Amino acid sequence: MAGYLKRLVSALGAYQLADAVSKVMAVLLLPVYTGYIHPAGYGYVELLATFVIFASIVARFGMIEAFLRFYFVDKDQARRDALARRAVAFMLVTTTLAAIALAIPAGPLSELVTTARIPGPYRVAVLGVWAFTNLELAYALLRVEERLRAYATATLSNVGLTIAASVVLVVGLGDGYEGLLIGNYGASTVVLLALWWSLRGRLSPPRTPAASAPGAAAPRPQPLRALLAFGLPTVPAEASVYALSVLDRQLIVHDVTPAAAGRYALAIKLAGAIAFVVRAFQYAWPPLAYSITDDAEAARLYALVTTYYAAVSGWIVAGLALESRWVIRLLAPHPGYFGAYRAVPWVALGWALYGLWVVQLVIAGRVQVTRRNFPAALAGLLVNVGLLVVLVPRYGIAGAGIALCGAYVAMLGAMHLLVRRAFPVSFEWRRLAQLLVVTGGLSVAGELLLPTVGAAGLLSRGAVFAAIPAVLLATGFAHPAELRRARALLRAGRRRRPREAASS
Repeated sequence: MAGYLKRLVSALGAYQLADAVSKVMAVLLLPVYTGYIHPAGYGYVELLATFVIFASIVARFGMIEAFLRFYFVDKDQARRDALARRAVAFMLVTTTLAAIALAIPAGPLSELVTTARIPGPYRVAVLGVWAFTNLELAYALLRVEERLRAYATATLSNVGLTIAASVVLVVGLGDGYEGLLIGNYGASTVVLLALWWSLRGRLSPPRTPAASAPGAAAPRPQPLRALLAFGLPTVPAEASVYALSVLDRQLIVHDVTPAAAGRYALAIKLAGAIAFVVRAFQYAWPPLAYSITDDAEAARLYALVTTYYAAVSGWIVAGLALESRWVIRLLAPHPGYFGAYRAVPWVALGWALYGLWVVQLVIAGRVQVTRRNFPAALAGLLVNVGLLVVLVPRYGIAGAGIALCGAYVAMLGAMHLLVRRAFPVSFEWRRLAQLLVVTGGLSVAGELLLPTVGAAGLLSRGAVFAAIPAVLLATGFAHPAELRRARALLRAGRRRRPREAASS
């Protein structure tokens, strides 16, 4: 068990590195971008970004999910490489056809997505659909082999190119929100081409003498129909889940204002502190979870990881809820953005709940019951629509965030009921309830009782945030064996530092 956790932490570190740098730089650059881009333009960027991801989900036909699952079914490296070639070729064809179909009617489709007729920025987003989808599969090729250094190098290069290009285009050339889009998706295209080149040995058909000899059998991966049989049922579910991130923005931009959509986009950006943890978990968890062959051991690990994921993500959400006003004043001084603080806690909580959804998806994938994903996702989508209609007219962007959280709660409950018999996992409900009471109770009390302005409010809320781990420990959250293990790791770390210093 400890070995699996160590692998997960190591993978999380590599997957978090680029995302952490990206989120930190994005936050540091917010005063720059919000100074050059009006809230309505920032709202258009967010709307087009959600369009890119939604279109990507449909265009890939579940191929990335199928590749990740079937890669670990076969231990033969030649067949694994053949599987990679088949997946990459399929994805290249489908995304190219999708990009052509989306780019031709750019005028009316851009108006449908953003309420403004902006065919140029929309076509940049279509390039993003092509580049983002193929890049996700290229990253998956690195993830399945846990090539953490190569993954970190590629993703950090993407971050660096994106930042450099965006600053030049937005600030230097005054291209506004369109420059932000070009910098983002142009950098992804460059990194994708570089990754394809670096993986050319693996993606090219084998040319060994044995493979080219008369009568030699080429390696045969899973047939395409088997990949689609696994992957296609995940598409309606994943599209329904991501529709949660499309519907709220569309309702805000159509029924409120594009500027409100910009404030909601800023709230999403500030929730990046939890989003990058969730995204790293989403990348690191499936390869590890699928690689465990013993079902009983897997079930125990799934329960333990769920508990500690909830602890870490819940603590970060509490910090964002308590301090969002000060963060927004610091990073987006333009008064048009300040109202974003109302949505920050809810958007952050929605991201945290999405990580728990990833756990449920892996359980369904492990026992290959992916057809059960869609009913659970549909339940969440219906709840989301109902809550959006009721809450957004009254509470604005905060109502959209609350609707998002309600949808994820419905999805998680439905998914648990649908897969618990196929693969039973004894989740640690007592500790999860304790997290809810302590973390949620302290953050809500701090929000209601403590000042909302000035140094006194900032410091007192920070003290509540810092006290949450101590209260959890004092109330018996950690098991004695876990505490002993943590102390042993700390002692080992202290002994290792003097030895490393002496050797250097």
